Amino acid sequence: MKILIVEDEALLALELESELEAAGHTVVGQAMSSDEARALAAARQPDFAFVDIHLIDGVTGIDVGRHLNENGIPYVFVSGNVRRIPDDFAGAIGAIEKPYTMNGLQNAVSFVERLVQRAADIHDAPPSLILAPRLKEGAGA
Repeated sequence: MKILIVEDEALLALELESELEAAGHTVVGQAMSSDEARALAAARQPDFAFVDIHLIDGVTGIDVGRHLNENGIPYVFVSGNVRRIPDDFAGAIGAIEKPYTMNGLQNAVSFVERLVQRAADIHDAPPSLILAPRLKEGAGA
């Protein structure tokens, strides 16, 4: 998958990029602000994105997420404060809470890849991924 990373902590973004590339994915860019994220999404057309809620221009990750969702780009929030995620998850598939383990991240990425390709069952979601309520409801959970 072609993946966009929206994260204002450079070391976390580099670590995430390294893990994703080791798993065979292509990172098409890293954005630290909402404007940069929108521009990269338009220019690089990612298949998927990881989005932090708090970026260098404030709590703008939710707006970035809504923008990605409106443009048909699935994404997951990666945040140290998942309580900031709105009830509708702003269209996200779910969230991964920081700090995360590499194993938890790898399991979540593997599941999300299958989900995006429509080859995963919601009931197979790993514990490291907090699914958006609408997905759980749609699965009858």
